[in-house]
Amino acid sequence: MTIWIASTNRNNWEIIKNKNLWGVPKRNKNSIERSKPGDKILIFVRQEKVGDAILPSAITTAFEISSKPFEDETEVFKKPVTMLGEEVFPYRVKLKLIKIFKEEFDFKTLISNLEFITNKKQWTGHLRTAMRTILEEDYEYMLKAAETPRG
Repeated sequence: MTIWIASTNRNNWEIIKNKNLWGVPKRNKNSIERSKPGDKILIFVRQEKVGDAILPSAITTAFEISSKPFEDETEVFKKPVTMLGEEVFPYRVKLKLIKIFKEEFDFKTLISNLEFITNKKQWTGHLRTAMRTILEEDYEYMLKAAETPRG
């Protein structure tokens, strides 16, 4: 089993959550083709400004990949405004929900304890690609952090 972290925006997170589907752009085809049913995947949403509010980067959901990768050109996902060209995120896998976290937590609070983030000052570079593998220890740590009440 491989564990992945997938990077997206809040608009596409809603689509992922509602359709139990993950898709990547053409440039990330090689990554998703390495995934297989039974792999785990955490959804990471990037920090976004909504009106006057800044919503922090967060881990929102844990899924299990439930299909082999496939190609589908149907428009499902929303292309971020910063992405050039036409893109429908055609390389996809179906997902099975493990857990939606009740309260999004600020991802920045976890950075110092995550092994896959080797550059703690410029940590966003570790999450620029649509999906990447992470260590089981990082996965377990993020699951535990997401379930720990904050107040």
